[in-house]
Amino acid sequence: MAAVVAAGTIDVPDFPQPGVMFKDLMPLFGDGKAFRAVVDGIVEHYGAGTFDVVAGVEARGFVVAAGVAYATGTGVVPVRKAGKLPRAAYSASYALEYGEATLEVHRDAFVAGQRVLVVDDVLATGGTASAAIDLVEQAGGTLAGFTVLMELAFLKGRERLAPREVHALLTV
Repeated sequence: MAAVVAAGTIDVPDFPQPGVMFKDLMPLFGDGKAFRAVVDGIVEHYGAGTFDVVAGVEARGFVVAAGVAYATGTGVVPVRKAGKLPRAAYSASYALEYGEATLEVHRDAFVAGQRVLVVDDVLATGGTASAAIDLVEQAGGTLAGFTVLMELAFLKGRERLAPREVHALLTV
């Protein structure tokens, strides 16, 4: 699985600002066999019936979350950037490796106790992941797992999320 993710990733230097090496996963998403392989890899890791709904983190997490939800017959909930949701929402702000941001989820996104698999594309410092997990819990969901296609281990995001389990298809 790691080789599939690595082969579908292009490094883009100095994006979105100088000194940042952006991991562009769009080639992976555009390759049907590779995309199916990563979705199947996530589904296989968690197993059938271990989660009730998938929460995808904006924006590339939406792509993977939708695939996982479809493959498992579950629903998908978007975790959006601030100001994008039309109804009452919970919000959580966090620091990125190159700035600050806020995520939101509808207040009624989850049924109390619903098991939620949180999906994102890349785990970096853990700020986005931590905020998304906090939102799931604020909205009444129970974290069933957190998965990413790629983990940037040198940024120590996994440590920030401890003791929660982190599943990554590729760690660099």
